[in-house]
Amino acid sequence: MLLLVTDRRQARAPFAAVIAAALEAGCRWVSLREKDLPEDEQVLLARSLLPLARRHGAKLMVHGEAALAKRVGTDGVHLPSGADAKAARMLLGPEKLIGVSIHTVTEAEAIDPHRVDYALAGPAFETPSKPGYGPEIGRKGLSEIVRAAPVPVLAIGGINAARIGELIAAGAAGVAVMGGVMRAAEPGQEAAGLVATLRGAIAIHAPGRC
Repeated sequence: MLLLVTDRRQARAPFAAVIAAALEAGCRWVSLREKDLPEDEQVLLARSLLPLARRHGAKLMVHGEAALAKRVGTDGVHLPSGADAKAARMLLGPEKLIGVSIHTVTEAEAIDPHRVDYALAGPAFETPSKPGYGPEIGRKGLSEIVRAAPVPVLAIGGINAARIGELIAAGAAGVAVMGGVMRAAEPGQEAAGLVATLRGAIAIHAPGRC
């Protein structure tokens, strides 16, 4: 699975056009991560993307607070590391997706699978989207986190098509990308390449997931 995490500041084309191109290319999961905006502006932006996501049968989430996801009516929320997943689940109910960012085996082990559906582990590699965000965990660190986590783990950070195979081989259920698509001159072409590479890697390294 490919998750596109947004950052409108990196987009080379109009923001909605980038999201539309990724969806048309086969991406079926988008998380709006525009935390620098006031909440009302995040709500308006998310609501403007919902019809686009629905038209493509895609899921739209927000990075941040569960209350924001509830207000917009998105498919779920992605929580930062250390957030209260219990409160988020109580607010959103059992049908919505809840994800959490993790960086260590200890955080992976602490996940409650009754409250959290998936985790984003990273940064997998050094990433220009978040320079200095933290030491890369690499394939070995990702593999250790995958083994410790009771939910599917997606890798994030510095990911391109050439690195997807090793991440899937390490146990990742998929990948999340931001800058690679947002900064691309042809975001649809970039997303299509990632989707195709991901499907191929899963067929080779994890055929049971196909």
